[in-house]
Amino acid sequence: MSMRLRDRLFPEGNKIRTILRKINVFLHALKPSNIKKILKTIKEKGFKEAWNVITNKVENGTTLTPYQIWAQLNDPTEEELEKQRQTKFEYNPKISILVPMYNTPVNFFEELVEYLINQTYKNWELCLADGSPSKNEEIEKICKKDNRIKYNYTGKNLGISGNTNEALKMATGDYIGLLDHDDLLSVNALYEIVKAVNEDKSIEFIYTDEDKITTMDKPRFDPYFKSDFAIDTLRANNYICHFSVFRKDLMEKLGGFRSKYDGAQDYDIIIRMAETAKNIKHIPKILYHWRVHELSTSKPGGDAKPYAFEAGIKVLQDHLERVGLEGKVNHGVTLGSYKITYKIKGNPKVSIVIPNKDYTSTLDVCLKSIQKLTTYKNYEIVIVENNSTEPETFEYYKKIDGKNNVRVVYFPGKEFNYSAIINYGVKQTTGEYVIQLNNDTEIMTKDWIEEMLGFAQREDVGAVGVELYYPDKTVQHAGIIIGIGGVAGHVFRNLPYNTHGYFSKDSTIQNLSAVTAACIMTKKSIYEEVGYMDEGFKVAFNDVDFCLKIRQTGKLIVYNPYAKLWHYESKSRGYEDTQEKRERFKGEIDRFHEKWGEFLEKGDPYYNINLRLDSDQYAIKQEKVRRINQGDSG
Repeated sequence: MSMRLRDRLFPEGNKIRTILRKINVFLHALKPSNIKKILKTIKEKGFKEAWNVITNKVENGTTLTPYQIWAQLNDPTEEELEKQRQTKFEYNPKISILVPMYNTPVNFFEELVEYLINQTYKNWELCLADGSPSKNEEIEKICKKDNRIKYNYTGKNLGISGNTNEALKMATGDYIGLLDHDDLLSVNALYEIVKAVNEDKSIEFIYTDEDKITTMDKPRFDPYFKSDFAIDTLRANNYICHFSVFRKDLMEKLGGFRSKYDGAQDYDIIIRMAETAKNIKHIPKILYHWRVHELSTSKPGGDAKPYAFEAGIKVLQDHLERVGLEGKVNHGVTLGSYKITYKIKGNPKVSIVIPNKDYTSTLDVCLKSIQKLTTYKNYEIVIVENNSTEPETFEYYKKIDGKNNVRVVYFPGKEFNYSAIINYGVKQTTGEYVIQLNNDTEIMTKDWIEEMLGFAQREDVGAVGVELYYPDKTVQHAGIIIGIGGVAGHVFRNLPYNTHGYFSKDSTIQNLSAVTAACIMTKKSIYEEVGYMDEGFKVAFNDVDFCLKIRQTGKLIVYNPYAKLWHYESKSRGYEDTQEKRERFKGEIDRFHEKWGEFLEKGDPYYNINLRLDSDQYAIKQEKVRRINQGDSG
């Protein structure tokens, strides 16, 4: 690799330059204007956080982004790249890279080829199908740099799908990778693909994390650290996207690309892949660099190719028909996202179980919002009274019991045990579906039951959760990630209403490992299947445990932000304000670690190892990431 290319790809790749630069950064950070801040950070947060402050300063006095820090620490060094070049795999498949071309900018194409030539894994071929109006001599000259490059000038534009199919005809590889004519593969991309295949030869489809670039002299940005495969997340947006690699026999089974979905042709073939493939692998490394320019769908807002998003609706509507699901596809909240509204089958009864102790004014708000706003009519409300002490509470029960589909049942236990209370309440219900609902909630969306029921009726879904807001219009719950805070935590807490977090995940339907039981819908039969809620978790983590037990059955957990409720839980409410409560809470943490320790060790498959567990905002780690499950230390 030339020094010029090395500087472009991995500015911290040279070990000596890395050390010198860190010294330079350190000296710059120790300017008098920074020392006070550093000393204060050491005193309040310790040396590790102080080092983060120091390394956030660069030579020109600007601040590095969290991703730039991550890249400095996690991009492979020249030493690591050389080790990859020397690696002898047991299986050395050929990877065919397909690139459809049309009026390709020469400078972009030259960089694409340069990156491929410098791959640390060498058994590849580049298959180019050019549908430009006329031949470009500079393009042809670049293609002659390497005999692994196959170039076909088609003489006419066959569209992006047609051009890609022409490239596919040239492919002789064991695996097929997709690359746009203006994008770049990291020089270790093919090595990582082949490494994964050698670890599991049954893998049929592989995808990776990605980021964006504009020009080579500017830093990469906007990294997308993705989850492992999630069908509902994929149906909500093409989060898989780049870098996608198909085993050749799978691609043959799929039959290539279809022109009627041009603009969303990759989405179409990935969706069809998901209908067929049994072994899908996600590599949590940035191996693809998506070019941002005026005519790219990667450009913020995506206005350059609006037809692509319309084609995405066709992709999903046809997919639903093929897999036997009835639903209507519309655009989602953000451009490039989609919302599927599933048709309700029949008119199943839904039981809403609400535990309550005193605070009847709070309960009354909840009940009146359900009765006033809910558009789904076949429901019952089961209030589970547990150890109230105020006389007016029981007077209130007399007024509501037996009216407007409300029943009051009395929990026989004498201590507070949320799991036991819910289990008792569920056993008193008469519905086919159960919604656990906190008494301190209020309905925001009229079709909240339909939004949940459409998913819950699917055979592959075990539970459905919603988006919850604090009274100040900030997010209280937008899903749960296992491992955050040491056990599990709500993501996007305090995010303002109508703003969006990391890749708009707060406003996108997706699969997660858990959702809160403050509002969750489940088939009643699933309670019986998983043994109800674990009564060993009296107060905390019972909903997370319940969801993980459902996941063990192979069923999915769905987060649906199109069902919204207010949740009047106080942000400052102190759960551990006595020694007894602190000991109880610690005991439940210990119990969760004992029961789900292996899951915690492996990490939540719907999160990403490159994201921090001490943040609920999908923050990027600023440290060297150890990927034990990937078989290396980098």
